[in-house]
Amino acid sequence: MTDSSHSRRPPRLAQVFHSAPLYFVTFCTHDRKPLLAHEIVLAAFLEACRRVEVAGNAAGCFMIMPDHIHVFLRMGPGGKLGLAVKCLRERITKTLRAHRPALQVWQPGFFDHLMRSQESYSAKWEYVRQNPVRAGLVSTPEAWPYQGEVTVIRW
Repeated sequence: MTDSSHSRRPPRLAQVFHSAPLYFVTFCTHDRKPLLAHEIVLAAFLEACRRVEVAGNAAGCFMIMPDHIHVFLRMGPGGKLGLAVKCLRERITKTLRAHRPALQVWQPGFFDHLMRSQESYSAKWEYVRQNPVRAGLVSTPEAWPYQGEVTVIRW
């Protein structure tokens, strides 16, 4: 069949696959060891986020839990999600290994989810914000010191 209507991208894909996609990313420590909920890790994470942003990407809301990190990342044109996550993990690894050189920090790989609408972004962030409360670490989300927003990301 040579009908040109079958060779076009479905119109809804432009709404799903943006030129600057937004991902919800989670990466975990090796054996889920509680290594991350510390001021030095927060500082290293924020520094790495600035490096990721220099490359034309953006880090939005984030939550650092003792054994994993959640972050929203918007990839700029030509941005590579794997490289952005690698940058974040490497900076934290360097910081932690300054005190324990042989420390194995990360579980291989990471989870990513392409965000599709404002509602899913808001709902996902609200769920993540409640993580420290559900884990019994604090009584309110605002009391958890290892969270924030590096850059305001808008749809």
